[in-house]
Amino acid sequence: MGVMFSREHILSAFSAAAPIMLGYVAIGLPCGILSNTIGLNPLQVFLLCALLYSGAGQFMICNMFLAGSSIASITASVSLVNTRQMLYAASFAPTCEKTPRWLAALFAASVTDESYGVNTQRFAEGNWSVDRALMVNLFSQSSWTISNVIGCAVGAAVAIPVNIAAFAMTAIFICLLVTQKFTSANIIAMAVAALGVYVCKAAGLTGPAILIGAVAGVVCAMAFALTVGKRSGAAGEEAAGEGVASVEGARTEAAALEGVATEGAHFADEAAKKAAGEGERR
Repeated sequence: MGVMFSREHILSAFSAAAPIMLGYVAIGLPCGILSNTIGLNPLQVFLLCALLYSGAGQFMICNMFLAGSSIASITASVSLVNTRQMLYAASFAPTCEKTPRWLAALFAASVTDESYGVNTQRFAEGNWSVDRALMVNLFSQSSWTISNVIGCAVGAAVAIPVNIAAFAMTAIFICLLVTQKFTSANIIAMAVAALGVYVCKAAGLTGPAILIGAVAGVVCAMAFALTVGKRSGAAGEEAAGEGVASVEGARTEAAALEGVATEGAHFADEAAKKAAGEGERR
């Protein structure tokens, strides 16, 4: 495996992280610009990226703040969409079994969707170590942080309309939605989440609309997945095995469903705002 944090390990980690770093520049700049529109300065953006480090979460904070959502609603929504990271980190537990606790803890705390995919593939291929996986995470986080800070500074120097900056939120959630695996459970999560947002908006519950829609989507999707698993279990031993697998798959998919439902809720919220704006102009 070699010495931890050796030159060879650093170079291999940087090579693995390079595609993620480039992608983070593309979405980090608009996120920084959007952060500037809600009054954050570059130092505050730096601290947010270093301590929270959540692309979708940071976009959510800005967009929900501009929409007038309460602090409690923002906190709950961001926490919900980020719970999938716990399953990502937990899946690496066997890999980190013989790793020093400080290294395993730092690695688990810095896992994101993209770095999870890269490191999972590298561990499966073999000849990969936790220190290299951690450096993939840290290189990616550095790119995200620098891009956000630059975007915030640019936003302060150049007057950029809020609507243009806010569209980055819509764009990133569209990308997240179309890249999801369109299983029946995911489709139910998105549909129920979108419906929940519209119902809440119609009832005047603007603040918690996204949170309520996302939770409703997750609950309905997991109920559907568990029901299908139980039905599969009633068709004999072979089918029972498939049913158990379906239930276990539903459990491990819970974090992804939370992200899908929240993405659907945010997408519906953006559509509702645009429709309301067009109605007012008419």
